[in-house]
Amino acid sequence: MNYTYILQCGDGSYYTGWTNNLERRLKDHSQGRGAKYTRAHLPVILVYYECFDTKEEAMKREASIKKLSRSQKERLIASRPVQVSD
Repeated sequence: MNYTYILQCGDGSYYTGWTNNLERRLKDHSQGRGAKYTRAHLPVILVYYECFDTKEEAMKREASIKKLSRSQKERLIASRPVQVSD
């Protein structure tokens, strides 16, 4: 399975990425081993994700989300909130 995801960073900004292992990638981001952008904007929280069968589909969706305005991203996030477990 492949995933496109959106993280909310500590400063309120959004980071969009893709991965084939969402749990591991979130751990990497949280521990400062993720993308250069998220390392400088910790902590991060997963606020949205979608699942895809192929890497290509996930990457294409990542690119389309990155083109959205902040308000469009917020509407997307609100349309399918992620349940955070304690």
